[in-house]
Amino acid sequence: MNSMKSRRTAIAVAAAAVLPLSLAACSDTKAAPPAAAGDQAKTGESTPADDSMTGDQPFGAACAGVPKEGAGSFDGMAKDPVTTAASNNPALSTLVAAVKQAGLVDTLNNAKGITVFAPTNDAFAKTPKADLDKVLADKAALTKILTYHVVGQRLAPKQLYNGSFETLQKGMVTTAGSEESYKVNDASRVVCGNVKTANANVYIVDTVLMPQ
Repeated sequence: MNSMKSRRTAIAVAAAAVLPLSLAACSDTKAAPPAAAGDQAKTGESTPADDSMTGDQPFGAACAGVPKEGAGSFDGMAKDPVTTAASNNPALSTLVAAVKQAGLVDTLNNAKGITVFAPTNDAFAKTPKADLDKVLADKAALTKILTYHVVGQRLAPKQLYNGSFETLQKGMVTTAGSEESYKVNDASRVVCGNVKTANANVYIVDTVLMPQ
């Protein structure tokens, strides 16, 4: 009798010891999928939601003024090198005249994969006429200012979130913002961004950028 009671006690003790181990094993098995999902999240792989936030289309209020058809439209500009494309946009006529005055038409048209921060006519109009005329008459000064608006790589909008980039003038421009709202050097707003030309990404800005 005592022997049977002892056996039952031994079995109960063994079961009590094994049960927590079994539960722990089951718990580990169930925990694996969430851990794997966490590992995937750390890789930074893009999701459809991420892609939709950094679309590949032009954006900004001033984009409404771009012609819907012809050489000056977004489709038309995408076929031409950057200076030629800009010459077909009436809002950039002062910039194009300045590029011609500085002798930079071929330099910009032949460059490979660049970004241009392109001031509008209104941006140039903010500069007192006497000062603007003085700069336009000084080819070296004009070249310095214009090349400060050019970065030697194509920049996508998401790269402008918080960026610092060397220009062809060798100075640095800084960018900040998100979605469809960006500033360059804290003073100039992008009014129509992510405009594609055959060799450049163009961000049309409302203020002329001045190198330090």
